[in-house]
Amino acid sequence: MKKVLTILLMVVMVISLVACAPKEGEKPPVTTAKPGETSVKPGETEAPVTGVAKFDWTAFDKLIAEIKSTNDLEARVGLMHEAEDMLMETGALCPIYHYNDNYMAKTELKDYYTTAYAYKYFESATFGDKDTLNLCIASEPQYIDPTLNSSVDGAVMTVNSFSGLVTYNKAGELVPDCAEKIDISDDGMTYVFTMRDGLKWSNGEKLDAGDFEYSLKRAANPEVGADYRYMLDCIEGWPEDDTEDFEKLAVTASADGKTLTIKLKAVTAYFLDLCAFPTYFPVNQENVESAEGYLGADGKIKDPAAWTQNGGYVSNGPFMNTSWEHKASMTFERNPYFHRAENVKLEKLHFLLSDDDTTIFSAYKAGDLDFIDNVPPDEIKELLATNNPEFHIVDNLGTYFVIFNVKSEMFEGKTVEQAHKIRRAVSMAIDRQYIVDTVGQTGQRLANSFIPPTMLDGTGKEFKQSTAKYTYPDEASAGYFPYEQDLDLARQLLTEAGYEFGDDGKLSATTPLHINYILNTNAGHAAVAQIIYDDLAELGITMEISQMDWDTTLAERKAGNFDVARHGWIADFNDPINMLEMWETSSGNNDAQFGR
Repeated sequence: MKKVLTILLMVVMVISLVACAPKEGEKPPVTTAKPGETSVKPGETEAPVTGVAKFDWTAFDKLIAEIKSTNDLEARVGLMHEAEDMLMETGALCPIYHYNDNYMAKTELKDYYTTAYAYKYFESATFGDKDTLNLCIASEPQYIDPTLNSSVDGAVMTVNSFSGLVTYNKAGELVPDCAEKIDISDDGMTYVFTMRDGLKWSNGEKLDAGDFEYSLKRAANPEVGADYRYMLDCIEGWPEDDTEDFEKLAVTASADGKTLTIKLKAVTAYFLDLCAFPTYFPVNQENVESAEGYLGADGKIKDPAAWTQNGGYVSNGPFMNTSWEHKASMTFERNPYFHRAENVKLEKLHFLLSDDDTTIFSAYKAGDLDFIDNVPPDEIKELLATNNPEFHIVDNLGTYFVIFNVKSEMFEGKTVEQAHKIRRAVSMAIDRQYIVDTVGQTGQRLANSFIPPTMLDGTGKEFKQSTAKYTYPDEASAGYFPYEQDLDLARQLLTEAGYEFGDDGKLSATTPLHINYILNTNAGHAAVAQIIYDDLAELGITMEISQMDWDTTLAERKAGNFDVARHGWIADFNDPINMLEMWETSSGNNDAQFGR
C-alpha cells in the first residue's frame, strides 16, 4: 500500500506538504537544545541525562588534523577510514544514494562541459546563431561571493564569472588559468605561481598576484565567516581562531605582482584542486570594502557579501554580472577584459531563479529555457523511454543523505549511545532501492557509506573497498550496513534506545517518536521525504515535512534550527578528506552540529 500511495502523492507533493519557513521575527520551529552535563566519546554509554547529551568530538578533530599533517600516504588512508568509522557510528548521517547528475540541454548547445563536481562551464559554449543562453540551475543562491558561497548552484555561477589560478578543462584535467606557470618545490611544500601578463578585472583595472594574496587572506579571516575557511588550513600561518593574525598566512605576492608564493604545512596532493575551487578565487578589494553595508558602526565587518547583493559587481571570469533581480533572475554578459575573451562566443547568460520543477520543465519545453538542471521525477521515465537526446546523465562524486541535528530536542533525555541507535534505526527503516527506482530513476548507486565509490584515496586506489588493512563493518557490500531495508533491526535498535512496541509492530503511545523534517522545495526531494514518511510510519514514527526555499534551508541547517533535514554533498575534489574535514567542530559546513 505504501508504494501505491507514494506514487499518487508524488504528483501533488508540493501542495500536500507543510510549508513552514519561519517568518521574520518568529522563532524557528526547532528550539535550541540544552547541552548535557557530561562529555563522552562517540558511542560511549552514559547515565541518563537532563536535556540533550553532548558527546566529545575532540578525537575526530584531532584525527582530521593528523590526516592533514602526515606525509605517510598509506597511513593517511587508514586514518581516513578511522574518521569515517567515527562519523558513521554517530548515525547522524544517513546516506541514501550516491549522486549522478541529470539535466536537459537543447541540441544546438555545444562546447559546454560539466565536471564530476557538478560544475557547468559555458566559457566556450556556442548555441547555433543565438548569442544568449537562458538557463535555470536553481533558485536564489545564498551567496555569489566566491569566498562565502557553499552551494553547487552558486558555484556554477561563480566558475563562469570568476577565474582562479588554475581551472578544469573539458577532460576534467587541471590546467593553468590566471597563472601561466606553476613551480613546485622538491619537497612539495612550496608553490610559486607566475601570473599571466595583462590580467584585468571586469572594470578594466589591473589584476595581479597581490589580488590573490588579499583574497586568500580574506577567506582565512574568521571575521568574514566563510563556510569553507578550513580549506586554507593546509597553508602555513593559517589562524586557528580569531585570536591569531590571518595576515600571517604564508601567501605572498612579489613586489611587481608577477608571482604568488604559497607555503604549505605538509604535502597536500590535492592543493591544485583547491586552487581551482571558488574559495581560492580572487575578489576585488576596492569593490568589496567600499560597498554600502560592508562595515558596521563599530568598524567591524557587518556584511562581507554586501558588494555582490545589488548585482553589477566586479569579477574576472568569462562573464560578468550585470543584473540581479532577487528571487527572479541573474544576468551575466561577456567580459571583454577576460584573458581568454576571444574564446567566449555567447554574449549573455540569463539565469532564471526558481525551485518549481514543473514550471521550469514547462518553460524548457516551451523554448523559454535552453538548459535546466532539475527534471521532475514524473518526467524522467518518459525521457528515458524515448531516449530523448536532450536529456543527459553524467557521473558525480557525492552522496545524497539525510542529516540529523545531534543537538535536537528529539534526543532529550537519551544517552549518547541511545541517540546513536535512534538515528541508526531510522536509517535501517528507509527503503533506499525504492527511492532510487521511483524518484532517482537514473541508475544512482545505493549508499551505505558517506564517502562514495570511485573516490580515490590519495595513493591512486579506490577508497571504498575492504583491504588486508581495513574491513568495512558490512564486508559483503564494503559499507557500514546492508543496503536492504530492515524494519526488524530498526525495532531492535529503538527498543535498545528505550522505546516500546505494541503487537502491531508500531511504537506504543507511551513512547512516541516524532520527527520534524526540513527540505528545500524540489519535487524530487519532496518525493524522497514522502517515502521516508511512509517507511517510518510502519514503525509508528510520525514525521512532519516542511519545505523552504533554498537559501532559508541552508541558513536553518547551518544554524542548527532543525531536527532532521535533506542534505547532499558533491565533492569539491577527488580525495576523502573533502568529505571528512567538513564535519570538524569549527567547520562552517558542520550542519550536524558535532562538538557544539
